[in-house]
Amino acid sequence: MTSRKRQAADSLLPVRSAKYQRTEENQGIWNRWRQLGTDAFTLGYETVRLGYLSLMNSSQNPATHLALPPRLSIPEEFHKPKDSQPVAGLSRLSSSLLSCSESSNALNGNGNSPPSTLTGHTSVTPVPSTSKEHIQHSQSYDFIGNSAHRRGVVGGIRPRQSRDHIYARVHRAKVQEDRKKDREELVQELFHYKRSTGYTSDFDSFKSLINYQARLEILERHALSPSPSLTDLRAKQSLPGHSRRHSFSDDVDPDFLERALRKAKKSFELPPPKPFSPSHDRLRLSARHRDEAIEKRLRPRLPKALPPDADTQVNALLCKKGVISKVARESVNDRDISRLLPSQWLNDEIMNFYGAMILTRSESNRDPTAKRKMLDVHYFSTFFWPKLKNEGYEQGRLAKWTKKIDIFSKDIILIPINHNNSHWTGAAINFRQKRIESYDSMNLDRHHVFKALRSYLDSEHRNKRKKPFDFTGWQNHNPEDTPQQENGYDCGVFTCQFLESLSRGEEGFRFSQRDMTYLRRRMIWEIGHAKFLDSP
Repeated sequence: MTSRKRQAADSLLPVRSAKYQRTEENQGIWNRWRQLGTDAFTLGYETVRLGYLSLMNSSQNPATHLALPPRLSIPEEFHKPKDSQPVAGLSRLSSSLLSCSESSNALNGNGNSPPSTLTGHTSVTPVPSTSKEHIQHSQSYDFIGNSAHRRGVVGGIRPRQSRDHIYARVHRAKVQEDRKKDREELVQELFHYKRSTGYTSDFDSFKSLINYQARLEILERHALSPSPSLTDLRAKQSLPGHSRRHSFSDDVDPDFLERALRKAKKSFELPPPKPFSPSHDRLRLSARHRDEAIEKRLRPRLPKALPPDADTQVNALLCKKGVISKVARESVNDRDISRLLPSQWLNDEIMNFYGAMILTRSESNRDPTAKRKMLDVHYFSTFFWPKLKNEGYEQGRLAKWTKKIDIFSKDIILIPINHNNSHWTGAAINFRQKRIESYDSMNLDRHHVFKALRSYLDSEHRNKRKKPFDFTGWQNHNPEDTPQQENGYDCGVFTCQFLESLSRGEEGFRFSQRDMTYLRRRMIWEIGHAKFLDSP
């Protein structure tokens, strides 16, 4: 097709030349379409002709009807080097047809088959072959098929990739924003209800508490592994920071918020209790509770801050690097001590160091000349509970833990418990009161704790005393007035204070959420000096 160009109006202006010159390889769009149609017609004709010949051959020779026809060899263009050029005038499809026809003749060894419409080449009827060459060609075709499947080509056709709508991203962002707004409104409404029932912390602490409760509810209900968004209590802190850090995102399930909101509203909608005449036993119980409340009020409250000299020492301890303190076999370093800064979870090192201090104080107070008489206690490390829960008494070899200790001669056994590596609670075996006790700052159901500790007591008694343990008169103790945390990160501090108070024989606890800032700094001073403060 000759290109006709319009002459320029001015002879000085250049004449536009053709963008692509017509060559043997570049024949133009119409010639390429004509060549493609010719190739398609040739391919259809060859397919029909070969199918007819195969049908005729199978009807004449039934023995070959059960055998599968051999696969064709790989076309020549797959074996050509990259720098080889195609023959002028032939398309890629034509070259493939030529190579396939040649391969069929070579495989079957038949040179007398009817001629093909492709000049200079012949096609033959497929005959079964078991030669090594045929196996190699089959393996080659398998390789090509697998390669095409990995590239997403199925049946010779690459699947069409769907594309998102142009406003899909904007729509998703709008949905996320609406959900976040609705969630914030639910949290705000629930926060106001909680404030009217005695909640004292700020809104940020309440949000962390709601997130923490939702995560623990999922772990307890479905027995799932901890979410990756939950900070590992046993993980080392990379860089100690003073900024407020929450352990997980604020993405709480709206269903959980609605359940909590309905529960809070239900407490306000309940009708007032009916008047009743108390019995004599109830009057005695009410008088005892009143006496306990008066005694609690007369008991001195914890201060809001340490003395100035002790507070200065705490700041110096926080600036110190390396090992901070040692007691017995336990030690803490600067990264461990930074866990006692606000909004941080405590790790095993802090929990075990504090327990070693309790145990050392109990052993030192066995002296009759001691000023204060402490209980005879034993403290199990944080690794006791995973052994008991996951491996059991025999497989976990827990008998070796008390090889030199008779726990049945102690007043109380203190056990820190890590639930699903996401929450700290305290447990105790109180031989004086004949109670198995559990203290949880989230007030969750801990029936499995009682069951596991009862099983441990029986197994330990059978191992050491050679007879079952007598549980007559023993009770499970889970007090309802246990101090509760109002955020998602103070569970470790509550647990340490539970166990320390129990080691002194106290029946009640005189600390609450408002004392956590003071208690964290006090624990830094106590751990840094490896001893307890004599007075608050």
